[in-house]
Amino acid sequence: MDWGMKNRLSQLIQPDGRAMFLPIDHGYFQGPTYRLEEPGKTIEPLLPYADAIMLTRGILRSCIDPAKSKPIILRVSGGTSMARKDELDQEGITTSVKEAIRLNASAVSMSIFVGAPNEHQTLLNLSNLVNECEEYGIPVMAVTAVGTELEKREARYLALACRIAAELGARVVKTYYCREGFEKVVRGCPVPIVMAGGPKVESELEVFEFVHDGIQKGAIGVNLGRNIWQHDHPVAMAKAIRAIIHEDATPKEAMSIFEEERSKEKDEE
Repeated sequence: MDWGMKNRLSQLIQPDGRAMFLPIDHGYFQGPTYRLEEPGKTIEPLLPYADAIMLTRGILRSCIDPAKSKPIILRVSGGTSMARKDELDQEGITTSVKEAIRLNASAVSMSIFVGAPNEHQTLLNLSNLVNECEEYGIPVMAVTAVGTELEKREARYLALACRIAAELGARVVKTYYCREGFEKVVRGCPVPIVMAGGPKVESELEVFEFVHDGIQKGAIGVNLGRNIWQHDHPVAMAKAIRAIIHEDATPKEAMSIFEEERSKEKDEE
């Protein structure tokens, strides 16, 4: 691994080997997502707690202050929308590697749809992107997307998708957590795994428990969005999750951190 690749990865994965990525790229196929209608305002108070932010070039240019930015994971795939849910697996590469370099991205990300009708094309997209990014020392993070088929979030499928992504050259893989067999998913993937959050849940403790369990089973951290910025107390959630990742806090300890921060927020109102 050359110096540039090592340097970019070190910006993302911290010295303790862990990472907390904050994605705000949902609008590329969902439009103005709830509480992400104004991405710049949403992300501003959360930046101190993220190791990197994941987003598209349009939002980066228009909403993120270059003087305050964290390392960038640039979403470079797209071309589909929720208006045609059955075609979500037809993503293509929308942003060039030259553009990623121009925007000073620390990494690029794209989705693959293993098992979907257009699996072949998305896997070739990943291969071609890796080929080009390796020339410039830019890590690629593969996102194991499932579209609307949520039943695919089980260990056997996730292990298959993650291993394929690593085999094709992804330096990091983003995938879903599963309660049963997640350690097998991690063990079968020779590159670091970060956990996706999926839909917002009702219980804070539920989030803290799956983040903690996933890390105990080998994930290096999270790429978690909606369970943070769609929450009524996003800063409290970010601080608590960061404590699990970087301070080895237990779910109960994270809950205490969350409640303490929430109380501060209420006192300031």
